[in-house]
Amino acid sequence: MQVKDMMSSHLITVDREENVAAAARLLSRHNVGALPVTDGGRLVGMLTDRDIAVRCVAANFDPNLTRVRAVMSTGAVTISAEDSGLKAAQTMGRHQVRRLPVTSNGRLVGMLSQADLALGGENGDAVSKAFREVYEQYDSIN
Repeated sequence: MQVKDMMSSHLITVDREENVAAAARLLSRHNVGALPVTDGGRLVGMLTDRDIAVRCVAANFDPNLTRVRAVMSTGAVTISAEDSGLKAAQTMGRHQVRRLPVTSNGRLVGMLSQADLALGGENGDAVSKAFREVYEQYDSIN
């Protein structure tokens, strides 16, 4: 099964110049843990609920005054819509991420989460291995 068959194509993005409080409201409203960050429609990073908690709130920055660009994670790892679920699971494991922005012809077209992969039904062993790698990394940091 290809990534495009499992991904969510309903994209909620945030502009890098938006304030963190508005981004947090987007995360809450849409019940997601991460947002692709764009600049003029181009993917420039990811903003997670953890980025907000650690890089903004714990650093004592005002979320109403702090821009997303100041706390987002840069260098987002992406996957092609045409790639296989197996490749996506391996990419998640290798890069220790739970979500991947999906691109097609250089454009952001969706998001793929570990849950999407698990519900995809194929590649069960690879998905399990990717999950283990991500959680083992998480456990070793915490």
